[in-house]
Amino acid sequence: MLPLKDLFVSIIIPSFNEESVIEHTYKRISETMQGLGAKGYELIFINDGSRDQTLAILKGFAQKDAQVKILSFSRNFGHQPAVSAGISICQGDIAIITDADLQDPPELFPEMIQIHLRENANVVYAVRQQRKGETWFKLLTARLFYRTINSLSDVKLPVDTGDFRLIDKQVIEAFKSLPEKNKYIRGLISWIGFKQVPMYYVREERFAGETKYPLSKMLKFASTSLLYFSKKPLKIALTMGFLSILVGLGLAIWVITGLLFRSNTLVPGWASTVIAVIFFGGVQLLTIGVLGEYLGNIFDEIKNRPEYIVQEKINF
Repeated sequence: MLPLKDLFVSIIIPSFNEESVIEHTYKRISETMQGLGAKGYELIFINDGSRDQTLAILKGFAQKDAQVKILSFSRNFGHQPAVSAGISICQGDIAIITDADLQDPPELFPEMIQIHLRENANVVYAVRQQRKGETWFKLLTARLFYRTINSLSDVKLPVDTGDFRLIDKQVIEAFKSLPEKNKYIRGLISWIGFKQVPMYYVREERFAGETKYPLSKMLKFASTSLLYFSKKPLKIALTMGFLSILVGLGLAIWVITGLLFRSNTLVPGWASTVIAVIFFGGVQLLTIGVLGEYLGNIFDEIKNRPEYIVQEKINF
């Protein structure tokens, strides 16, 4: 474990349409890193196809500050590919992943590094004790999401965490070896293993601008994390298939005994038919849907397209 004065630190900052906050982000992160006492640092901004002035502002930083490095995508590929690109290209002994919106305060970087050094930890993941400025719906769905994916996952995942974390060189190199294209990064880092310890903090409100995770993207992210990281939905579908068979047998027994012993109480045909069609149809559609999602993910992987396409590199 290298002491602080010998550490080269990479800060990975995915950025998409952040013109209203990016100057503050750069200033606060730079001030934090300059006062850290490390051997050196690099600020890797991944411009994820921004359509505003984010890239132009970042280029201005890069002209004045050699520590600023820019990886600019050809279009918007998404937050997880941006983080993956930053991990793949960083040169640090440790790397800290943070968002550009300042909800994860840069002033926590020194504490994160101290935990890494004190605990000899390969990963320091930030656990949200409180989330300021978020609606009850977002808080509720986030709570349900983390606990659902944890219950279904084959690997224990820490709850109430995002991608805000520190990873060391061993984890960085292990991550680079993973071939998946659609990555659920916080899950993969947990899967990699090594020593992982928490750091508890209060997540701030977004400093400026709008959230880049509307409901549609949240649902897509949840789907990716669930289907790429667990086979349990397939097992649930199989279990439901067996249960439907048992229910079908029960309905058959009920209809037959009704014909033999309660014929005067039955309206011929419609009840048993409707129940059977609705139940079995629902189970079949659900099962086919689950299988379709897994097949779609396999289809995406076997095409072997890159996660992202880099249009421009600056200061690398």
